[in-house]
Amino acid sequence: MALVTNRELLGKAFEEGYAVGAFNVNNMEFLQAITSAAREEKSPVIIAVSEGAIKYAGFELVVTMTRTLAQDVSVPMSLHLDHGKDISVIKQCIEGGFTSVMIDASDKEFGENVRITKSVVELARPRGVSVEAELGRLAGIEEGISVTERDALLTDPSEAAGFVKQTGVDSLAVSIGTSHGAYKFKGETILAIDRVREIRDSTGIPLVLHGASGVSQETVSKAARFGATLGKPSGVPDESIRQAIGLGIAKVNIDTDMRLAFMASLRETLAEKASEFDPRKILGPAREAVKAVVTGKMRLFGSSGRVA
Repeated sequence: MALVTNRELLGKAFEEGYAVGAFNVNNMEFLQAITSAAREEKSPVIIAVSEGAIKYAGFELVVTMTRTLAQDVSVPMSLHLDHGKDISVIKQCIEGGFTSVMIDASDKEFGENVRITKSVVELARPRGVSVEAELGRLAGIEEGISVTERDALLTDPSEAAGFVKQTGVDSLAVSIGTSHGAYKFKGETILAIDRVREIRDSTGIPLVLHGASGVSQETVSKAARFGATLGKPSGVPDESIRQAIGLGIAKVNIDTDMRLAFMASLRETLAEKASEFDPRKILGPAREAVKAVVTGKMRLFGSSGRVA
């Protein structure tokens, strides 16, 4: 099946009340794991690639591998640039085979974010490429934070409405208290879930949740058992993800959970099979561990079984 845009994937998800997973890839094993899970789960899927992943794997290789696998997977799939900041890379993606791009100018003041985002929309539209933007700061809400400090981190519903109207973006990444990486919260998990409904009502477009990995404590314990030093990471509870999807989140980004599963599997294999030097027998189990994570997320997001 040919690659489709996030506009197509998220529009349907938004209308029907589920979310499509955007899974970050850095190498062949991750891409194989994600597409295999999508095929078996009959789920639409977003292949997310960061600027760092493009630098690591190579632009042409990323595009060629994804397009090749898309032909063999009978589910709707997009190739999406995640957290694009370099306009030259964004332009390369728009012109070189990506079907969706994210422009992340959330670190700029509102007017500058609007200007930059609108310029990317104008680049993408003629090519039929969909555009995601971000408003708000992706940072966990700590206990004891004041209302003023808290609101400064979160996406403002009225600002979001103006932003969408001025830029014409197809989807909007919102800040409700999640953060990137494995260490999302200090103490109790605090998320402004109800804000999702307000932003949905004010914008009327599909919303995106970044920093949404659950950080399985079972996986963390397994990694530690085989030598990893991770401290006390924490993630977003499944129930919070379900609630957010029910209120308007149509795309959920997952990266950390896959990395942890991959790393834990590698450590286990290397520790228990010290004489093994066949990379297929080392990376194969890690690939399956990533696939298991993706399968679980698709079921959590409600995207499984959405493809006839």
